[in-house]
Amino acid sequence: MDRFTISLEHELAREFDDLIRERGYASRSEAVRDVLRAHLQSRSERREVTGHCIATLSYVYNHHERELCERLNRLQHDHHDLTVATTHAHLDHEQCIENVILKGRTDAVRRFADSIISERGVRHGQLNLVRVDLGQSHKHGGAAHQHLKPRHWPLSAITLHPARPVHTRCRIPHGDCSSHRTPPAC
Repeated sequence: MDRFTISLEHELAREFDDLIRERGYASRSEAVRDVLRAHLQSRSERREVTGHCIATLSYVYNHHERELCERLNRLQHDHHDLTVATTHAHLDHEQCIENVILKGRTDAVRRFADSIISERGVRHGQLNLVRVDLGQSHKHGGAAHQHLKPRHWPLSAITLHPARPVHTRCRIPHGDCSSHRTPPAC
């Protein structure tokens, strides 16, 4: 095991000791090892650019900043193939937060997030990225299905299904069960 000594400003050392107590570490060494592992893993994940991911991008911005809303909208529209959904909330008279759910190639998602976060007027930004294997086949009820990875999802591809009453005996929606001539009293 390697040993090293670090010097910390008094305030930083106090905050670190508070963290150690909050998380229940037995020693400063345990806490430092945990912080280093997390930082090194994050660094490794930032360097990884291959494969696909899902991600959330959260950012706070001043909506009074000149043309910022238009620039942010243009960036999202230019990358509509990555954007799954966006939520927007007003924090106060000047600041808004947006959360964007993203899906696509890891390198493209990171570039998009960096372009949003680096816009003048964006105050804070954070990308939370999870690598996934997309387009994998799997089974539903014995039948194999291949989920395609369309480059663009047209609005016509989105189908909403209203809730339908289900038979309590066979768990099949009313009207779809051929064993019942009339819907039973469920």
